[in-house]
Amino acid sequence: MTEAAKRSIFRWIHIVCGIPILGYIYDSPSDTHNYAPSVRYVFLPVLLLSGLCMWKGHVVRRLISKRSAKPDAAAKRLP
Repeated sequence: MTEAAKRSIFRWIHIVCGIPILGYIYDSPSDTHNYAPSVRYVFLPVLLLSGLCMWKGHVVRRLISKRSAKPDAAAKRLP
């Protein structure tokens, strides 16, 4: 998967999960208790994680790739 496709997927997840949050904010207070748990425990965490992946995902991927490369480098040094 290309980096452009990953960014596009994260962007659309971010947009789609933002729509229920806007409804939560701008809906009447008497109706918000019906879907408050789904916004708090599903949509908001997904929105935060997708935003974090778009913002600092390259750093996380670089750290993960360095960690997975270190055991291979140590194994090459041993005879």
